[in-house]
Amino acid sequence: MSSPQLGNHLPYLRKTEGAWELIVDNEPYLILGAELHNSSMSSARHMESVWGKLRAMNINTVLGNVSWEDIEREEGVFDFTELDKVLVAARSAGLRMILLWFGSFKNGSSSYVPGWVKTNTRRFPRAQIRNEYGALRLSDNISIFHSECVVADTKAFTELQRHLAHFDSQRIVLMVQVQNEVGLLGDSRDRSPQAEKLFNSAVPDKLIKFLSSQFNDLHEDAKEKLGKFQDALLLYQTNDQRSWEDWFGPSVYTDELFMAYHYAIYVESIAAAGKQAYGIPLFTNAWLPKPAVGGGLGNLIAAGGTLPGSYPSGGPISNVIDIWHWLAPSLDFVAPDIYAADYTATCQTYKRGDRPLFIPEQRRDAHGARRLWEAIGSHQALGACPFGIDSLEPASFAYTAQYKLLASLETLILRSRQESRRTFGFYFDEFEGQQADTSPPIVVSFKEFNLSISRAFVLGKPSPGAGMIIEIHVGQYLLIGEGFKVEFKSSSATSRFTGILRAEEKTVQNAATVALRTERVLNGDETRSGKWVNMPSENPDYGDGFIPLLTPAGTRIVEVQVYSIDE
Repeated sequence: MSSPQLGNHLPYLRKTEGAWELIVDNEPYLILGAELHNSSMSSARHMESVWGKLRAMNINTVLGNVSWEDIEREEGVFDFTELDKVLVAARSAGLRMILLWFGSFKNGSSSYVPGWVKTNTRRFPRAQIRNEYGALRLSDNISIFHSECVVADTKAFTELQRHLAHFDSQRIVLMVQVQNEVGLLGDSRDRSPQAEKLFNSAVPDKLIKFLSSQFNDLHEDAKEKLGKFQDALLLYQTNDQRSWEDWFGPSVYTDELFMAYHYAIYVESIAAAGKQAYGIPLFTNAWLPKPAVGGGLGNLIAAGGTLPGSYPSGGPISNVIDIWHWLAPSLDFVAPDIYAADYTATCQTYKRGDRPLFIPEQRRDAHGARRLWEAIGSHQALGACPFGIDSLEPASFAYTAQYKLLASLETLILRSRQESRRTFGFYFDEFEGQQADTSPPIVVSFKEFNLSISRAFVLGKPSPGAGMIIEIHVGQYLLIGEGFKVEFKSSSATSRFTGILRAEEKTVQNAATVALRTERVLNGDETRSGKWVNMPSENPDYGDGFIPLLTPAGTRIVEVQVYSIDE
């Protein structure tokens, strides 16, 4: 992991007792970020119309790409003019940046390499893949089984890092992503002559030894996909010179492991050199498989499918995440791009091995904005960023209000992590039923009390909702968000009654010192006379009743103190 370099206030990652932190200007920092469209940062002039919108959206960190083809159009001649203009404009707008290096690979292809790389296939050979009829065809993906491209990419990325170290004296850039959604699309492995030779040769001895010693600790998906390996261990010695199919069997997942091994080594070569040049945090991201509905190659434009090749084969997904962690130590973490995958399970997967969680891409709509609360509240994410931000307006951006609320509470949230206070984030999606929600509530155990979280009480149709609970002290909680209600029950076996001592709606008076001011005391309809704390949505459904018991969302911050009467 990255460590601080004294005297220059470089951003770095720090592990506290409670969670990982990104340290910026020597202070913990919560990324309220969003990612631009893929080519937006190729033009500083284009970005002139974007900065104001980003500030109005309450964003503090912008994710944008730097393309190899833009900085090295002629081999050996580097031009950072546009990037420098962008960084100056970001600084003027009061925004930080995370740069995305579109080098050899972007979304399972090599579309952002310079023209002198694209056109010289003798020096920079392409991967070869099978079409639907089994015939080989040339891919637009650079083959990772030749040295020229990784050497050239390493040189370019190192120049970028050196330039940032020199030019970015105010540390606008917080982290750099190395490549983007690496892997091979269209086939489960490269079938070019050099790749075939390696695939049919002996599996590297260090991989066999790693898997034999670590197999039980691998991700469950890896153990399922590579189950034949344990059978092979009964037949062979770990130093046996046998091929990939001998050890793992003929399978697309054997192909995926083969590609992952070599992709991880390729990316590590680039990341290690870049980190040596400039020691800010580095990571790479993952295009995840589509949830298991059907099979085949699927729709390659969006989520792809369920098999390697329908998503980029060899990229750092759960099947091979442990291989990536092992072979690419210069990456501080691997980050998932979550669009259709199971959100909770994905967050847990990418925290494996006690690593920071960061989500560089997710949905930019209300569906994605609700999940922001789980990422930050339950998984201590550094941030969870929607993609394609610059084609939206602030009024229609689902994160605008959420980011404003989170920004006001940033110090409290980060301090809670440092002090290992329990925090819990959650969401409720659009309600599909006609009457009351009959699904079970979310029950969370805090010190001495269990909290039951469900949709906000309404007289009509329940609404979606999302929020976070922070345990301030035993029996004292801060409820943040809207569209939910919370009931409390003592976990003591001798408790006869649990009640709400006091519930107060709060506003943040001073974000730096976390000073909260009471706006009103809630002890009537808003707490059902002490039964629960209701956090209504902006427009609660009043139903057909003639008594308007509900109020719209207020400050979206309530501090509640509960008590228990024991035997």
